[in-house]
Amino acid sequence: MSSTEPPDVLDVAAAPLPQVPVVPVRVAEGEELGTLRLPGLTLRVRSRPSTREGLEPALFVHGLGASSQNWSALMPLVEDVVDCEALDLPGFGDSPPPEDRDYSVTGHARAVIRCIEARGRGPVHLIGNSLGGAVSTRVAAVRPDLVRTLTLVSPALPEWRVQRSAVPTGLIAIPGVARLFARLSRDWTAEQRTRGVTAVIYGDPNRVSEETLRHAVEEMERRLALPHFWEAMTRSARGVVDAYTLGGQHGLWRQAERVLAPTLLVYGSRDRLVSYRMARRAAAAFRDARLLTLPDAGHVAMMEYPEAVGTAFRELLADSGSGRGGSGLVRPGTDDSTRS
Repeated sequence: MSSTEPPDVLDVAAAPLPQVPVVPVRVAEGEELGTLRLPGLTLRVRSRPSTREGLEPALFVHGLGASSQNWSALMPLVEDVVDCEALDLPGFGDSPPPEDRDYSVTGHARAVIRCIEARGRGPVHLIGNSLGGAVSTRVAAVRPDLVRTLTLVSPALPEWRVQRSAVPTGLIAIPGVARLFARLSRDWTAEQRTRGVTAVIYGDPNRVSEETLRHAVEEMERRLALPHFWEAMTRSARGVVDAYTLGGQHGLWRQAERVLAPTLLVYGSRDRLVSYRMARRAAAAFRDARLLTLPDAGHVAMMEYPEAVGTAFRELLADSGSGRGGSGLVRPGTDDSTRS
């Protein structure tokens, strides 16, 4: 069910809010997970406390069915130049569903805006993947005051000729399909599900280590036990489909043209969900854009080739006069990256 609220409700800057603290709990090496409680919305926020002071803030936004953990490989590579936080979108990761059950792209964008404002961290370096890329595009277009730079990894921007391999994901948006799939797959183990997802989002699933796979399986088991798992998946997928069909000034491509922030676009040639052919269109749509293409990457380049993405992000910061963390770029260990 999509929000009936028109997308332009985001266009009006909200009144300044007092900074809302996040009480962190250490969850992994160098990472903390805190809870941000707002009226009608609770968000879990993953952070990597920096040892350097005065760094500009960065906020990472994950894709459909994912969580803030998707940024755990990239954040350590840039934590010396930006103050890193990654949120779990409403209904995903450790964040409960929003009270209004609005999982549209606009609804998720509103959650990101409220997070930035409530934390008092704007403007931020905003980084989004897939659904998070569409959400971040909308945020950057309608609230330029909150976005310093924009980085999009395989953003879910509208495609009229969708890849065949992406069709099953889109079908989740159809009422009843998710319930049918859940019934047909009820005997699948968490490991089978995880390997199936990995085969879709990675350019080369063999790059996934056994330890990473084990953690992913554990996370899959936890998510499947959540009563809102399929609701968040289906309604967010429906929100993406709705955003694809939205025209006029609220269409995502039109909003991409409105983005003022310097923009880094990252596309993988082996992406089975977002077509690589959209890279050129995106580079032409964003007015101040640079393009990083990774021939062997799939849908989650920041997990597959974090060094290459980290390098490009550092260069974006350096060229835009941001990132007071100094120089010393992290160079990719392979020559899989090409810039256009």
